[in-house]
Amino acid sequence: MKLRPCILALPLALLHAATGGAASVPVRARNGMVASQNAIASQVGMEVLLAGGNAVDAAVATAFALAVVHPEAGNIGGGGFMLLRPASGPAAVYDFREQAPAGASPTMFLRDGRYDRERHHQSHLAVGVPGTVAGLFMAWTDNGRLPWKDLLAPAIALARGGFMLSDGLARALRLELPRMKPYAASIAQFSRAGVPYETGDLLKQEDLASTLSRIADKGAKGFYEGETAALIEKEMKARGGLITREDLKGYTVYRRQPLRGSYRGHEVLTAPPPSSGGTGLLQSLNVLECYELGAMGFGSARYLHHVAEALRRAFADRARWLGDPAFVKDMPVERLISKEYAAALCRTIGENRASVSSPGSFEWPAEGTETTHFSVVDAERNAVALTYTLEDGYGSGIVVPGAGFLLNNEMGDFNAGPGLTDATGLIGTEPNLAAPGKRMLSNMTPTIVTNGGGPVLVTGAAGGRKIPATVLQILLAVVDFGMNVQEAIDAPRISHQWLPDAILHEPFGLSADTADALRAKGHRVEERAAGEWSRAHGIAVREGLLEGGSDRRKPDGAAIGR
Repeated sequence: MKLRPCILALPLALLHAATGGAASVPVRARNGMVASQNAIASQVGMEVLLAGGNAVDAAVATAFALAVVHPEAGNIGGGGFMLLRPASGPAAVYDFREQAPAGASPTMFLRDGRYDRERHHQSHLAVGVPGTVAGLFMAWTDNGRLPWKDLLAPAIALARGGFMLSDGLARALRLELPRMKPYAASIAQFSRAGVPYETGDLLKQEDLASTLSRIADKGAKGFYEGETAALIEKEMKARGGLITREDLKGYTVYRRQPLRGSYRGHEVLTAPPPSSGGTGLLQSLNVLECYELGAMGFGSARYLHHVAEALRRAFADRARWLGDPAFVKDMPVERLISKEYAAALCRTIGENRASVSSPGSFEWPAEGTETTHFSVVDAERNAVALTYTLEDGYGSGIVVPGAGFLLNNEMGDFNAGPGLTDATGLIGTEPNLAAPGKRMLSNMTPTIVTNGGGPVLVTGAAGGRKIPATVLQILLAVVDFGMNVQEAIDAPRISHQWLPDAILHEPFGLSADTADALRAKGHRVEERAAGEWSRAHGIAVREGLLEGGSDRRKPDGAAIGR
């Protein structure tokens, strides 16, 4: 598959369509669609569909393109989850979450017995064994239609030939350079010898192109063995990291059964542990099914109160029970996502009084609960929801010298250390403490909603602990309030994550009256900066047409279809 020249100039052509315009009108198409955080990557995926590829082929090509043009979260040095619902045959989740190296331990983020946030989030110790390349390769091996090399060709061309920096990416890189300063390879890749790139400059990434070429030639072995693996190990040894070539060679992708639930007559498919997002989503939906949300009014204080209480309970259960299923054998997932458990939780939610979250309690008294996502649907209605991450924006900030890609800081998703749970949101519960070979708990929530036939909604989000709340509210907006997918993505969001005990909201997301009404119920209400909110991309199917939506909270995203 040849990369068409127009792709290199795509951000200028699509910038208004992708980020501007007043109306929440979705992109409509009939034969296939890709919705992602970058218009170039969406176009790459769409070109694969036009060349005869299926949704998995397009997802693979889009993911590798994002590793070039969206370095904030697109990656080959991170990990994630792909949810596939084929037009025929069983659905599957490809778990390619990062995992702890063999040298990890529950107390590895403590220094002299005290928690050290830099170790946890901003050091080579924070890097987990990457899973993205292995996951994409297995998904393609099982389901792909086009040659593997053809799917990497656009990403290689974009890395070697370069692409023009959008204003959003140029600004983001300028802000990121101070954090990258300790790492010469990072500064060399994302600046001109320390001088920030400007909007419209051409960004070339030769080392990344070479690494992608090795992957194209050798599949997953081109990353986990040979030259790339040696370069990763060399960087780890030089800077006190733990990952070895043995850790890389031993990495395993898991093909898992998706979690299944129902909401108002729709089937909901989502990711199982070690993602906590799917469990929390289904638990929250079950709780909210107790209420007539449509009658409350979208965005009303009554509606937001119930959404917050459902999320509060889901995040408390996350901390209490969930972790890597290979290590935590007694996770009561089926109970947590059952209608019976939801009915019991509903009885603990007061209509006019907020519950209280406590680091020392998971019980509820009775009252009377940096990442990127993209979605793909092809002409046959095979559907893929894929969420993958480097953890923070630009991950650890560490580019592997000679290999040209950023490493994750995903070990930061393990709990801080034994017993460290506090009211600020630091969690120290046992199920998600670090251990050799263990996968850290994730909030990623790739989700596909069906009506018993084909897909109705394919979505997911980026944004850490705000991801489950985002996916939940998009689904509610579509199902309970009849919004189109772009309206649902554009609509204001709130979040509650048990601890800290507060309803968080976007700037201008709540009216003063609504905030006052929530405070009157006992909620603490706090605004969070626009840059802290998750970004979602989705595809809905209505009347035989695909409708695509892209999150305009961040520039450069686009839904593209034909």
